[in-house]
Amino acid sequence: MKLDDRAKLLLKALIERYIAEGQPVGSRTLSRASGLELSPATIRNVMSDLEELGLVASPHTSAGRIPTARGYRLFVDTMLTARRESLSAPVSLPPDQPQRVIANAAHMLSNMSQFVGVVVAPRRSSVFRHIEFLRLSEKRFLVIIVSPEGDVQNRVVHTAADYTQSQLAEAANYLNANYAGLTIEAVRERLKNEVDELRGEIVTLMQTAVEASSEALQQDQDEVVISGERNLLAVSDFSSDMTHLRRAFELFEQKTQLMRLLDVSSQAEGVRIFIGGESQIVPFEELSVVSAPYEVDGQVVGTLGVIGPTRMAYDRMIQIVDITSKLVTNALSHK
Repeated sequence: MKLDDRAKLLLKALIERYIAEGQPVGSRTLSRASGLELSPATIRNVMSDLEELGLVASPHTSAGRIPTARGYRLFVDTMLTARRESLSAPVSLPPDQPQRVIANAAHMLSNMSQFVGVVVAPRRSSVFRHIEFLRLSEKRFLVIIVSPEGDVQNRVVHTAADYTQSQLAEAANYLNANYAGLTIEAVRERLKNEVDELRGEIVTLMQTAVEASSEALQQDQDEVVISGERNLLAVSDFSSDMTHLRRAFELFEQKTQLMRLLDVSSQAEGVRIFIGGESQIVPFEELSVVSAPYEVDGQVVGTLGVIGPTRMAYDRMIQIVDITSKLVTNALSHK
C-alpha cells in the first residue's frame, strides 16, 4: 500500500495515541502529536484518504478516528520501532518438570503483559520404552505405556474376544523384546508385515493394543495451558461490551481454534502477530495474538503467546513473547 510520508506519520501518530489512551483521535490532537505543522483541514483530508483505504474508521458520530485491523497491520509491519525497555522478567525459568515450566511460562506471559498468556505444551514422545497389558474383566484389559522419559499412559481396551492374563503377558513380552524404542506408529507398520511367525489371536490382540496406545498418546498431545483470562475483565475494550468478553472466553474454552492459530505460528521463525478481523485465523475483530515458537534441543516443539485486545502495545508484547520463548527453550533443552 503506497502512502506518502505525511500520511504514514499521521497514521503512526494516530495509532500510538489510540493505543495509549483508547479514545478516538481528533485532527487537533493529531496535529500536536505528529509534530507536523499542518492545518486541521489538511489533517482531515489525509484522514479522509486513510478512511477510504480502510486504515482508519470513524466510530459513531465522533470527530476522531480509530485504527482498523488493516491499519494495525500496516503499523505493525512497517512502522513499529522495537523499543528495548527493561522488562522485569526472570533471568531463567527453573528447568523442573516440563509441565511446570509450561505452566510457569503461561503465568509469566499473563503477568508481564496483563493480558492472557497461552502455551501449547510440547508434543510427547510416541516412542515406548515398556508396555504392559493387565486383564480387568472379560473382553476388557488395560494398556500401560511407559515412555523413555518415564511418562506413563493408560488406556482401557474392549475386545471382541476374551484373552487370558498369560496371553496378554505373551503379547506384551513380544512387543517389549522386539519393538521397544520404536514409535507406536512404526510398531503398527511393522506388525502388518511380521505377523506370520505369531499365532493369529496374539497378532489381533497386539494390533488392537497398539491402536489403543496410539489413540492414548494422541489424546494427550497438544495440551494448551492458559493463564490470566480474568485480566480481560480490566480491559475497557472488553469490559464495556459483554458480547466481546463472552466471545473471547468461548475461544479459551474451546481451545481447538486456539490450537489452529498457534499451530500456524509454530511454522514460522520468530515472533508473529495476528490481528483480529484481518483473516479467518483470529476469529474476532477485538482480539490480537502475538506468538512465537519455542524449541527443545534445536527442534520446534510448541508455541506460546499473548492474547489481548487489538489496542495493545505491540512493541512491548513482541519483547515479552520473545524473551519468554527463549527462557522456555533454555529450561527445556538438555544443555
